[in-house]
Amino acid sequence: MYKLLLMLSFIVTGSLMNAQFFSDQTLQQSVLQLNNAKTENDYDTLFSKFSEAKTSEKWQANYYAAAALYLKTNFLLKNSPNSPLGEPNESARKLAMQALASEKNNGEVNILLGLIHFQKIRIKTAADPQKELKTATSFMTKAETTVKNNPRLSFLKAEMAEKQGNKAEAIKFYQKAVKEFETSNDPSSSPNWGRQLIGTN
Repeated sequence: MYKLLLMLSFIVTGSLMNAQFFSDQTLQQSVLQLNNAKTENDYDTLFSKFSEAKTSEKWQANYYAAAALYLKTNFLLKNSPNSPLGEPNESARKLAMQALASEKNNGEVNILLGLIHFQKIRIKTAADPQKELKTATSFMTKAETTVKNNPRLSFLKAEMAEKQGNKAEAIKFYQKAVKEFETSNDPSSSPNWGRQLIGTN
């Protein structure tokens, strides 16, 4: 009887480990697909994969689910500006805040939150645009202490410079973002999403 229980516990443990690995591997494949999303449906599919993922790295699943919603909102702003954009933006913010609660000083999460808050100004759902701008700047400043040569950070700086009417600065940061995306060849080592923001995918 003891041997049977021991064997069963090994089988259950083994299958749980395999299930965990499969889930994380699937998550990794979905991360790689973020740059290839071309339609609203693509973003919805990726969001579902991240938000429903059974993974030990729940903060990462929240981070990428938020990124998928941010990119979807950006896509809709360009291609279907009359769509309701406030809901996916707010859902992205909530998910990113959950990720930040788990990973307090994570530069990537801070960048994403900066992008989301700035996007709120662009989609014109911010009740107080100046407050949103301050919040976005605060997240950007926190990110700068831990992250260097990051294309999403450079893109955020370009967006902010453009909003403030500083075209030369905006162009400089857009070009920097393009170069950083070109040199970030290993998508598995760190987040590599967002190429479609600057048209390099």
